[in-house]
Amino acid sequence: MNYVNAKKILPEHLVKEIQQYVQGGFIYIPSQPETRKRWGEKSGYRDRIKRRNMTIKSKYLEGYTKDDLAKEYCLSMDSIHKIIYKKI
Repeated sequence: MNYVNAKKILPEHLVKEIQQYVQGGFIYIPSQPETRKRWGEKSGYRDRIKRRNMTIKSKYLEGYTKDDLAKEYCLSMDSIHKIIYKKI
């Protein structure tokens, strides 16, 4: 998140209105809930994890052991268990 001078993006009357509440400070304006992205959506990491988990589940169904998968993916046995038994 970058800081932006309010005078550069807001109309003067709105800046004056905000200055009645905040003088020279920083304020955070959150995005609207309907435009907010879930964790990992912007970077694509969410999809990457989903593909990894599908691969883990496929390998388990092919006969790999939970222990082998935990070592291969550097995950705990508990994490592997959750991935394998998670309902899609």
